[in-house]
Amino acid sequence: MLGLINRSFQFFLIDTWGVEAWETVAAELALPFAGFEAMLTYDDAALDKLVDASSAHLHRPRDSLMEDLGTYLVAHERQATVRRLLRFSGANFCDFLASIEEMPDRGRLVLPELDLPFLVLTDLGAGAFRLTCHSPIRGAGHVIMGLLRAMADDYGALVLLDHLGQEGGADVISIQIADLEHYAARPFSFGLTA
Repeated sequence: MLGLINRSFQFFLIDTWGVEAWETVAAELALPFAGFEAMLTYDDAALDKLVDASSAHLHRPRDSLMEDLGTYLVAHERQATVRRLLRFSGANFCDFLASIEEMPDRGRLVLPELDLPFLVLTDLGAGAFRLTCHSPIRGAGHVIMGLLRAMADDYGALVLLDHLGQEGGADVISIQIADLEHYAARPFSFGLTA
C-alpha cells in the first residue's frame, strides 16, 4: 500500500489529537521511523495496526475513527488539495455524486500506485442513492461516509447518510439528499485567485 494513505492517517492523528497521540501510537507499534513516507510502499497490515492502535489509545470505535478520517481529508486545511480535487466533480452535491465512480480513476491519474476503493452508485430515485464500496482496506466504507458528509457540508446540502453494513464483501452506504441548497456552500473557485 502506498504510504500516502498511512501518512494521511498519521497527520489526521496529529492535527486532531496532537503530536503526543501520534508519538504514543508510533511507540506502541515500535515503528522504526518518525513517520510514514508518502511515496514509499508499506505492508497492507501496517494501516490496520495503525488504526487499531489509535482506536485503543483514543478509546474511539474504529468505524468512528475511520469516518472522522474521511471528514478530515476534505475539511482540514492541510488537505486543501483533496478538497479542491473533489470540488472539480461538479457545481453541486448531485453532480459530485454523479461522478463519484470516477474518483478512483482520477486518483490513479495523479498517482498510479494509489489503491482507492472501487465505487458503484445506484440512483434509487427521489434523491435516494445506494453506494457500494469495494476495498481491501478494512473500514474504507466509513472513510467514504466521512468524505461524503464533509462534501455535502462543503456544497451546502442537507444529506442523510447511513452505513448499512457489508454485502458481498463491500460496504453499503445509503444516501438521501434532503435539500441541495440547505445553506450557503463554502466558497470555491475553479480559477486561481490573485
